[in-house]
Amino acid sequence: MNRKQSLQSLCAAALLIAVGIVIPMFSPVKIVLPTASYTLASHVAIFIAMVISPGVAAAVAIGTTAGFLLGGFPIMVVLRAATHLVFALLGAFYIQKTPDLLASPVRARAFSLVIGIIHGFCEVVVVTLFFFGGNMDATYGFAYSVLLLVGAGSIIHSMVDFEIALVVVKALQKQKSFSALVSSASL
Repeated sequence: MNRKQSLQSLCAAALLIAVGIVIPMFSPVKIVLPTASYTLASHVAIFIAMVISPGVAAAVAIGTTAGFLLGGFPIMVVLRAATHLVFALLGAFYIQKTPDLLASPVRARAFSLVIGIIHGFCEVVVVTLFFFGGNMDATYGFAYSVLLLVGAGSIIHSMVDFEIALVVVKALQKQKSFSALVSSASL
């Protein structure tokens, strides 16, 4: 990677971190349930970063986690955000190895489902620790509160945000400066 590409990647990461922090703070579309919450498009910046490179994906996942921490969000939310590093890196490396992945609607949706399952699993692990640690309302039980709302909810939320990111990436791909960043991924 040359100096210009490095600078472009750094700028893209910074902008995506900013977007990833701003969306959860100001999004008008939030679903808040007793044991989970979902903010539409809160993962879009991470999905866009995954298309750029694993380094940018990692930076955005870490940066948005820091944003949740500095924003004063509860520690469970911050730790759930920290798990995004796992699916962001796995997804970015897979996209890098399979550049035509997102060009096929069927393969892109299968990828989205797999990433969503990884995403949901990681968040379930974090919430399970809080649930059994007594730091979470257990009124609705483990199956409902953790497995259904957090696990299945995260999978669905992840897949919806992936679709939004795919539309944004395809639009950005038409811009020369962005397409140079993601030259290995064909859409």
